Amino acid sequence: MISEAYINQVVKEIFEDVKFAEQPEGLYDPLRYMLSIGGKRIRPKLCILAYSIFRDDLYDVIVEPALALEIFHSFTLIHDDIMDRSELRRGQPTVWKKWDEDTAILSGDVMNIESFRRMASVPVKYLGTVLPLFVSTAAQVCEGQQLDLEFEKLPQVSMGGYMKMIGLKTAVLLACCAKIGAIIGGASAQDAEFMYEYGYQLGLAFQVSDDYLDTYGDEAVFGKPIGGDIVNNKKSWLLTRAREKDEDGGELNEAMAMPVGTEAERKAKVRAVKSVYNALGVDKDAIEEISRLTSLAMESALKVSVSSVRIEMLRRFAESLVGRSI
Repeated sequence: MISEAYINQVVKEIFEDVKFAEQPEGLYDPLRYMLSIGGKRIRPKLCILAYSIFRDDLYDVIVEPALALEIFHSFTLIHDDIMDRSELRRGQPTVWKKWDEDTAILSGDVMNIESFRRMASVPVKYLGTVLPLFVSTAAQVCEGQQLDLEFEKLPQVSMGGYMKMIGLKTAVLLACCAKIGAIIGGASAQDAEFMYEYGYQLGLAFQVSDDYLDTYGDEAVFGKPIGGDIVNNKKSWLLTRAREKDEDGGELNEAMAMPVGTEAERKAKVRAVKSVYNALGVDKDAIEEISRLTSLAMESALKVSVSSVRIEMLRRFAESLVGRSI
């Protein structure tokens, strides 16, 4: 059986060795920079883990798909940071801030193309299943981002609408990672679908956790300023839940309308909104939702026809992903 430690080592090595074209430097240097600033490599780890659930040896056949998934994710982050006006990513300047918006857009485009080039290199026996899944997932991620943008113009959204948005923007890519790894690992169609559901529910849990940490996390650990969702009036899980629980919302509306022109004003707004969240118990609700979604992920994992030892690997991965919040 392939150990988690070995999977982590493989992921570390493949990103140390990943290569892009050298010229023009202005196009490809941002790609190298984006991958160099790290991250937890959740998506390639999940892809290789899902593969390992069905295999006892790790072959190169899984390397390019795992790389493709992280490269695609990094492309979405480059463009997301432009749209969100985020200046930091993982504690480092974002691509548009380090270079400029035009460079970030174009480098993001070529990064997207690079992800498809690498995914298309999988063996022919898997290509007919893997590539359509990747294509449909990429489109869904864009749909989720569009919904996120549209939500910014609405006074409030329903929890159902919010969960649909994060399902598209975040969860489907983790689901895709799990299913592609399973397919290339030789899983049956049914087991591959169970792995997809595991990844999807875990992706929802991960996004709710991310929303929670944006308000309640440690900036040094989180890698970007705490309270960004509040400052930007983003429709986070916490805000959506707060509006569900407090229909009048006078105090919340007042806090959300506070100015953010200076650092002091930004901090004051974050404190005010957080105080409302605490009074409504939204922080506790978020932790309960993260736990619920993680349990649903494991219900799907337990249906996979592999040994309990291998299922425990999926449990440990899930706990490592959301354990920072619960």
